[in-house]
Amino acid sequence: MRRSIVEGIGHYLPQRVVENSEFEDKLDTNDAWIRSRTGIERRHFAAKGETTSDMGTKAAFAAIENAGLSPDDIDAIILATSTADLTFPSAATMVQNGLGMQHGFAFDVQAVCAGFVYALATANSMIASGQANRVLVIGAETFSNLMDWSDRGTCVLFGDGAGAMVLAAQDDPSSSRGVLAINLRSDGRYKDILFVDGGVSKDTTGHLRMQGKEVFRHAVEKLSNTALDALEQAELTTADVDWIIPHQANKRILEGMAKRLKVPMERVIMTVHDHGNTSAASIPLAMSTASSQGRLKKGDVVVTGAIGGGLAWGTAVIRW
Repeated sequence: MRRSIVEGIGHYLPQRVVENSEFEDKLDTNDAWIRSRTGIERRHFAAKGETTSDMGTKAAFAAIENAGLSPDDIDAIILATSTADLTFPSAATMVQNGLGMQHGFAFDVQAVCAGFVYALATANSMIASGQANRVLVIGAETFSNLMDWSDRGTCVLFGDGAGAMVLAAQDDPSSSRGVLAINLRSDGRYKDILFVDGGVSKDTTGHLRMQGKEVFRHAVEKLSNTALDALEQAELTTADVDWIIPHQANKRILEGMAKRLKVPMERVIMTVHDHGNTSAASIPLAMSTASSQGRLKKGDVVVTGAIGGGLAWGTAVIRW
């Protein structure tokens, strides 16, 4: 069976670090309020003129270097984002150009915070079918451009950044590494609890709107259920899991998910305190951070899942 393995991982964060205290002069909030409700202490914001594709390109170079490869070794690029530079062309083709690639193909995937898992699933299918041997899977976002800076319930939550993964074909039947299972779901009935109130057909960029309590409830339940479904597909249980690397939305969501799965927080990778919610970028950012810290080891069983607007959600089980 042809399987996809993780060959390299990398990330990029903008230079500007925004501490919680920066919001205190503009909003009825403070550092203690933000930390207690979200676990977020700081986030990064893109510089003026720094685009999603700029960050995606830097993360891509980092992942390719981590894999010991060059852009010539990559067959395709799939970039998950809700904040592409332009309506078209795709940010992925801009990354392709930034890498100096004049071969292969590139396209964007839009599933909001679940985008990286959806992009990973697409790349995995392409590798399994033989359409590509190496796919660069990227999550990149500039969510600071979607914020309503008068809404303390949303604007303190999000940050900018990018993460990238090189996914490669593994034809060795004796190897147990790679993507073991992916479970994807969506339910459009819940659009109104998390959305942006603008778009091309509405002739406005719009701002992010969220019903926080409803999103929290759905996130804990749906992330837990899809994780169990994916583990069942992989013929594993939570006892087999070395690390859970969830979408970094809110510390309380991560704690609620871990409790439902009966997994100790010591086995949950958490970077939300430093990055905030970076939407589709949050999973590869967390993976790359954990890898650079030496926490992820070859052979580790990793469960990674996300939920975002749509609602769309999903989980992948990977043997690192």
